[in-house]
Amino acid sequence: MIAAHGLARSFKARSGEVAAVRGIDLEVGAGQVVGLLGPNGAGKTTTVRMLTTLLDPSSGSARIAGFDIVTEREEVRRRIGLVGQGGSAGAEHRVIDELRIQARLHGLDKRQAADRAARLCADFGLEGLENRLAKTLSGGQLRRVDIALGLVARPKVLFLDEPTAGLDPQTRVALWDHVRALRTEHGVTVLLTTHHLDEADQVCDRIAIVDRGRIIADDTPESLKDASAGDTVVLSTEQVGDAARAVARVVPEGRLDTSAGTVQLRVVEARSVLAALLRELDRDGVELSSVTVKRPSLEDVFLALTGRAVGDEGDLPAVPTATPEPARAPALEER
Repeated sequence: MIAAHGLARSFKARSGEVAAVRGIDLEVGAGQVVGLLGPNGAGKTTTVRMLTTLLDPSSGSARIAGFDIVTEREEVRRRIGLVGQGGSAGAEHRVIDELRIQARLHGLDKRQAADRAARLCADFGLEGLENRLAKTLSGGQLRRVDIALGLVARPKVLFLDEPTAGLDPQTRVALWDHVRALRTEHGVTVLLTTHHLDEADQVCDRIAIVDRGRIIADDTPESLKDASAGDTVVLSTEQVGDAARAVARVVPEGRLDTSAGTVQLRVVEARSVLAALLRELDRDGVELSSVTVKRPSLEDVFLALTGRAVGDEGDLPAVPTATPEPARAPALEER
């Protein structure tokens, strides 16, 4: 459903050419939920803007649902939904009108449009706000309207760029429940960016980590944790030296650290060595006060791969936004 090859985008700046995206290769199958994650300035939003036809690539190519993002952009737009970082609703428009008009532009008749708008209002806590002008809503309420607008068409491919920014926990849960339902019930493909790594860990089938305009890792969350960070086994004991020697015999390739007065062992998969480790310690007469196994987080993966946390600034300057070309909407007709 998403196939990008060598996708790149540069911008002209006073200092010269700025390479925001330097060659993205990405394939996403039907019904997959893939997270595009990386430090600020890594090129995630620029990549999303190219894939959603809002920005032409400087080089490379991509197809969405089989259609080229440059030469067949109208066909692409008929099949995608986008929740961007900016507001989608007109400031002087009522919430319910925005939702109904969006539905009509996607070919629903009046009754279908009204039903779809009402359902989305219920799903995202907009009941009671339907007749309010967008400019009178809070930031979190506006974000819920953005999400509802992006889901009106029940797209084949859904792009979510920081969708939960500014949302309360209850609405965040509702969003991810809706995304899961779209995948399981309708086979929708989802590409998302987020700074909430715990959500990406729970929701995404795959994580593609972007740094300095390129994808530097692409795998399941669990595989990324195993390969980039591994598990940490912490042994608390007064016999640190004896414990360290026993551990080194069992796992000679593991990384040992005794600086904190404990024995800390970093291994790819702790459960594969823990039993043998405990037997060796018992054989040597090492008494343990506690054993703790820590699984790495996606934040640990980020630090291992990029040297920065996900919210840190990357090395790329901010790039200008581009005004998209308007797509021709299907003609409205009474049905």
